[in-house]
Amino acid sequence: MRVELLAIDCQNDFCDPGGALYVPGAEDDMSRLATFIARIGNRLHNMHFTLDSHHTVDVGHPIFWKNSDGELPEPFTTITHEDVKAGNWMPYDSAFTQRMLDYTRLLEENNRYQLTIWPIHCRIATWGSALYPSVDQAVRDWESSQLGVVDFVTKGSNIFTEHYSAVKADVPDPEDPTTQLNTDLIQKLERCDQVIVVGEALSHCVASTVRDVAAELGDEGTKNFVILEDCMSNVPGFESLGDAFLHDMSQLGVTITNSVDFMR
Repeated sequence: MRVELLAIDCQNDFCDPGGALYVPGAEDDMSRLATFIARIGNRLHNMHFTLDSHHTVDVGHPIFWKNSDGELPEPFTTITHEDVKAGNWMPYDSAFTQRMLDYTRLLEENNRYQLTIWPIHCRIATWGSALYPSVDQAVRDWESSQLGVVDFVTKGSNIFTEHYSAVKADVPDPEDPTTQLNTDLIQKLERCDQVIVVGEALSHCVASTVRDVAAELGDEGTKNFVILEDCMSNVPGFESLGDAFLHDMSQLGVTITNSVDFMR
């Protein structure tokens, strides 16, 4: 039986209380995840770890935007298509105005997330982008004991689009293949008999990734997924998104359980 782990953004900036975009409870999620990997590691064929990987300048970071007074938006500000159209918020370079008008329109047509401004986080090659220590150690131990090679999947390096899902950006850039459908990851998961899902944050990157994978694999393929609810938490204020995701996955036949009871 081919069992693999899909771990979403288990990184310091999300999981450490000192991280730029700390998700409350994530450090405990990661402790449980590390224990789980150590317990069932010899039954895992492979592990796929997604890594949020941003530049300082990014459409979801304050530095990308300014108002008429030249002020940057505060983190957790929502910028709508109407805001850009009215000039309430403008990109730092006016050459990008039409692109941002198109982007915010398409983002809202997707009807998943509006443009949210986050603290600068998971900047490439920084502490914040690294795996949380307990999980990193569990990964190292697994690679050493199983002579395995973990599959690391980066996302988010295109500054013009949000990339919550590891499968594709919220609005793919036709000129950037890294924002388009990640067929390699889809094909790897398609070969599995069981895919165990963990990571941060439940409300955003976990939900987006699994929804996109489900759309590609169909109902039958999605039934092979197992969500470990005690190894993920919501961004505060977005709990309804996490609840809706878990409800929808349950309706599709996805198993929702916890790291203590599963594979005992």
